[in-house]
Amino acid sequence: MKRTRNLMLATVMGAALALSACGGSDSDSGGGDGGGSGDKAEGKIGVILPDTKSSVRWESADKPALEKAFKAANVDFDIQNAEGDADKMQTIADGMITDGVTVLAIVNLDSDSGAAIEEKAKSQGVKTIDYDRLTLGGSADVYISYDNSKVGALQGEGLQKCLGDKDANLIYLNGSPTDNNATLFSQGAHSVLDKNTKYKKVGEQAVPDWDNEQAVTIFEQLYTKVDGKVEGVYAANDGLAGAVISILDKNGQAGKVAVTGQDATVEGLQNILAGDQCMTIQKSATGQAGALAEVAIAMVKGEDPETTGTVTDDQGKRDVPAVLLDPVAIDKTNVKAVIDAGDMKASELCTGNFTKLCADAGIS
Repeated sequence: MKRTRNLMLATVMGAALALSACGGSDSDSGGGDGGGSGDKAEGKIGVILPDTKSSVRWESADKPALEKAFKAANVDFDIQNAEGDADKMQTIADGMITDGVTVLAIVNLDSDSGAAIEEKAKSQGVKTIDYDRLTLGGSADVYISYDNSKVGALQGEGLQKCLGDKDANLIYLNGSPTDNNATLFSQGAHSVLDKNTKYKKVGEQAVPDWDNEQAVTIFEQLYTKVDGKVEGVYAANDGLAGAVISILDKNGQAGKVAVTGQDATVEGLQNILAGDQCMTIQKSATGQAGALAEVAIAMVKGEDPETTGTVTDDQGKRDVPAVLLDPVAIDKTNVKAVIDAGDMKASELCTGNFTKLCADAGIS
């Protein structure tokens, strides 16, 4: 990845929060009637989220943050979810183009289908944005995400911190093989963990479509193959971590094996508070949505969006202008940071048995 300058996460989050302050309802589309000010931007923004299965973040975090940002900016928009179906995503994209979107942002389900959507949009004069995942071989005008190699490196560093100075067998449970981000996460983690001569990889497998149910089966097979002799698990996100923890719990090992995660979901943070998961990665949906809103709104207005550098699409043989945000490692010592950033309410996290654990962590 190439970066020409840094864009501080705090700046983007601040802008997003400022936009969010004027947000209105949770409707899927709108025209800035949620309290935005100023002249209405000509054009319309379409956003297609990937699913509700790989991570709860898409509907619980990204969607409301985007809605508020677009309403505050007084711009027409349409946000839909493809529910893990590439054909449905194409149909949604076709409908959005017919309905007059001038900027289309997608979180691709795979690069081939994502590239086809972007090519068709381009032929209709619609600007496109890769949101969160880079579409290899695609034609997006801008890519907005976190530094995903850094995400993996932080996961590797977190697992190493959790394990301490001891010999350890490691299992790697990677994300979907069709998601370029999952490849970058794994590479980043390996770049850290492979250097430690005390660690031995005893299993590694990718989970198709980030499917948490398949992850349960896959991890149980990996775990059984090594007779449960594992001290650390690299789980690519909180959903996969939850699958891992379910098998560890079944075998009386929950809390005794270090497990990573990503996305700082309610489940992930609760697992951290309970001691069953050692860390996660906060990729602020508020910050990322704010960055998407700023870029998309600039495009709608016919302006050149501000970017932080470029990323290389080897398949498409091009450098893609990008906004890359900085991820934050979260463990038991700084769970409160997710609440403070506005990405989650304490009332969502601190329920039932977690009320006391939240209080102990300084969250109220």
